Amino acid sequence: MKYIIILGDGMAGEPLECIGGKTTLEQALTPEMDRLAKMSEIGLVSMVPEGMAPGSDTANLSVLGYNPEVYYTGRSPLEALSIGVGMEEDDVSFRCNLVTLTEDASLPYEDQRIVDHSSDEINTRDAGVLLEVLKEEVLKPGFELYRGTSYRHLLLWKNGHEMELTPPHDILTNQIREYLPGDPMLLAMMKESYRVLKEHPVNLKRKAQGLRPANSAWFWGAGKRPKLPDFQEKTGKRGVMISAVDLLKGIAAGSGMKIVHVEGADGGLHTNYEGKAQSAVRALLDEGYDFAYIHVEAPDEMGHQGSVEKKVRAIEFLDQRLIRIVREAMDSSGEPYRLLILPDHPTPIAARTHTADPVPYLLYDRKRPENGAESYCERTAVQSGRWEKNGYHLIEHLFEY
Repeated sequence: MKYIIILGDGMAGEPLECIGGKTTLEQALTPEMDRLAKMSEIGLVSMVPEGMAPGSDTANLSVLGYNPEVYYTGRSPLEALSIGVGMEEDDVSFRCNLVTLTEDASLPYEDQRIVDHSSDEINTRDAGVLLEVLKEEVLKPGFELYRGTSYRHLLLWKNGHEMELTPPHDILTNQIREYLPGDPMLLAMMKESYRVLKEHPVNLKRKAQGLRPANSAWFWGAGKRPKLPDFQEKTGKRGVMISAVDLLKGIAAGSGMKIVHVEGADGGLHTNYEGKAQSAVRALLDEGYDFAYIHVEAPDEMGHQGSVEKKVRAIEFLDQRLIRIVREAMDSSGEPYRLLILPDHPTPIAARTHTADPVPYLLYDRKRPENGAESYCERTAVQSGRWEKNGYHLIEHLFEY
């Protein structure tokens, strides 16, 4: 038996008047998921424990069967594992976003507003140039800066201390003053980053092209080195992780799963969906792995952008350019398999950030008779009457047969 999880990050949402009271998942044309829904168990699952922040970090730990209340030590340490940063016992790592702030010359740094948490999804090449400038002109002694992917990077504080900091995607359009770090060194580096980046040639070129500048570093997601039980020892399944996002690669590295790198997979709307699908099929059918986790970031990113059209398109791409390919290949192989499709958390368009609400899941098994739901969406999940409160148990349900 082969097992597959396909995760559309932030795919769930809330009804919107502009599309007739539907969610973006309902609005999207998803013939593949709707076809599977008729032969699947549909239900709701809560991936974020009560009282914890609804991040992709806590939620994806749950999806993989790790109780976040036990194993979560912060988002950035998981990303550090992916990048290959060795953390000592007393080190603290932070996510370093390259963000877009307003550039009102009449206002101090503290009174600028946050425009975009991703600087128009800046490419890794341009981000790397800006990070070198930060290393040379901004970093203080005791800190190290490491390049990640796109706007997502890592700050390591040797013998540092943890603190609560606000994710930039939670405060889009807000004045930043009340969300800045209280630590004077972190704050000084953020302010200095704004000074050196806003007139940098990379950003001047981006603005000339109609793109948002990456004009400030933003630190958040602090934590210490995580310790995750080995996935294969825990479940008995040899697993692979397919994702463009350092967070997911870090969870895989920390749990002993193989990380599959897919060319052209960048976490954006036009990521390499087909390449991810083909890599999963190859791992399962040719390389003998038991379990594949395929993570797609695009619906979440489009939710943060507040774009109904782009989020709908991301879900449709996921359906036709990834799920369909995986399903057809697995069916053709004759290999028995079970498939779980779900988001990790909602990213509603109106909120433009994550919520902790339960998400719809679809659990498909070819042996199941056609007595499922008419379609896969939040509405049919609610109508099913099924709800798993502790999301970290859902993978056990996937592995039951």
